[in-house]
Amino acid sequence: MTALSDLRPVMLVTGVLVAALGAAMLLPALVDLAADNDDWIIFVSAAMVTMLFGLGLFVASRGAPKGLSTRQAMLMTVFSWLMLVTFGALPFLWSGIVPSYTDAFFESMSGLTTTGATVITGLDSTPPGLLFWRGLLQWLGGLGIIVMAIAVLPMLQIGGMQLFKAEAFDTAEKILPRATQISTSITLVFIAMTGICAVAYMAVGMAADDAVIHAMTTVATGGFSTKDASIGYFNNPAVEWIAIVFMVLGSIPFILYVQMLQGRFRPFLVDDQVKGFMGFLAGAVIAGWMMAHFSENHIGVEGLRHSAFNVVSIVTGTGYSSTDYGLWGPHAVAFFFIIMFVGGCAGSTSCGIKIFRFQVLLEAIRQHISQVMYPHGVFRARFNGKPIEQRVIASVMSFFFLFMASFILLAILLRLSGLDTTTALSGAGTALSNVGPGLGEIIGPSGNFKSLSDLQKWLLAGGMLLGRLELFTVLVLFLPRFWRS
Repeated sequence: MTALSDLRPVMLVTGVLVAALGAAMLLPALVDLAADNDDWIIFVSAAMVTMLFGLGLFVASRGAPKGLSTRQAMLMTVFSWLMLVTFGALPFLWSGIVPSYTDAFFESMSGLTTTGATVITGLDSTPPGLLFWRGLLQWLGGLGIIVMAIAVLPMLQIGGMQLFKAEAFDTAEKILPRATQISTSITLVFIAMTGICAVAYMAVGMAADDAVIHAMTTVATGGFSTKDASIGYFNNPAVEWIAIVFMVLGSIPFILYVQMLQGRFRPFLVDDQVKGFMGFLAGAVIAGWMMAHFSENHIGVEGLRHSAFNVVSIVTGTGYSSTDYGLWGPHAVAFFFIIMFVGGCAGSTSCGIKIFRFQVLLEAIRQHISQVMYPHGVFRARFNGKPIEQRVIASVMSFFFLFMASFILLAILLRLSGLDTTTALSGAGTALSNVGPGLGEIIGPSGNFKSLSDLQKWLLAGGMLLGRLELFTVLVLFLPRFWRS
């Protein structure tokens, strides 16, 4: 008997999530109905199919034992995300906005992983329900990522995420009930932040529908826009500053916001990860400002705004664009290529390698250098004032190695598929880091992924899932040992 002989807990969770996604499809149906657009029928049809499948899984898994083993949690994470993406693609396909299921799957994967890469052109004239669905996918994906990072990944001890293991998650049996409690608080914070962001957008002149959709994709650090020109379409400095603020807020651990609502402000103020993230952003914005300053169209305060917006957008993995920073010169291209890997904080909607892993790596290097200089001294690497266990350091090191290996392999496959070197490298980086735009004329800030071949889109979609689920969760499923007792 294999360790995964009883898959009912996996099916139970997946069934609930898929049924919930189906119910969410009724919201864009209402949007289209209000706009007198016939696409509401498509969303209702997709909702019925999705809910029936989800409820079918739920009914088939009745009597499932409570709790999840580590292996079941890994399988549930990957299987549920794949099922959500698979059914999330139906409205795109049935509406005819994309020509094939490959394109629909790519758009759905980009949405739920909050990547923001798109194959849809003509967004300015796209039906309102589809625009709302794209925004809602990213919003739901962002919320799911936060809960996964707090409840599941620390228990799986993936990539150093055990640093954020809450006492309530000491055993697998406690995951589901405790995740439900904590996700309720986070969801309320997420909804409130989205609402405040939408009101702020409307206050500076953005139309209500655009404001709501952009608020969802800003707080989720997703980057889907209602316009082909992204945020640059509005040509409004106030809109860009609001986006900067909420992209940063979306990249900070949401559990800290919950603690602040409970009256505990100290964790937010002393958190090493938050301080490291804000410090890195400040340095990167200044560096970008210097590059923009030497670009003939971006000087002074305008250059600062363009630098802040595009640097924050890329580092947080949002992927909005207000200008083509590829025109700032080859040094700027290299700069944005590097910072796309960094990412925000663990426990946020942000993506990439994550700031805390760089901090753990630097602490490990500092400890090693100190030990070499003073062989008889006792030195401990620390994070948030607590000693870092060697297995955490090893886990982070493994993540770095696996991330770079995956990046190189994906870039090689994209290059062999016919893409030029710049597009292949930035495509692999932007997919694994869940950023959105790449570099170059094809997939750069002013480009689109529509012209890529089906093979290239499937490769990039796989890269998005791999990066979003922290590599190990996906790759371990390919080990024969995983399926044995």
